[in-house]
Amino acid sequence: MIGLIVTLIIVGLIAGAVARLLVPGKQDLSIPATIVIGIVGSFVGGFLGYLLFHKDGQDGFFQPSGLFGSIVGAVIVLLLWLRFAPNRSRVRG
Repeated sequence: MIGLIVTLIIVGLIAGAVARLLVPGKQDLSIPATIVIGIVGSFVGGFLGYLLFHKDGQDGFFQPSGLFGSIVGAVIVLLLWLRFAPNRSRVRG
């Protein structure tokens, strides 16, 4: 169980960091936020992989993916985050 959590964090950090490098522009994200984007991206990549290739049907459609799928999913999640997250730099008044 501990090994799964550590692996998820490491893959999340790598996928989130690569996604931040691939997406142009400045992202004001902390390291924990980068890890969360990578972890969520891993599940998004697993879901998309299941929809496209129908592999690992016994595991269901909600599953973690490999590193490549995690990066693709993290890019998607990051783009959605940048699009829909509230812009904290705007002055309200």
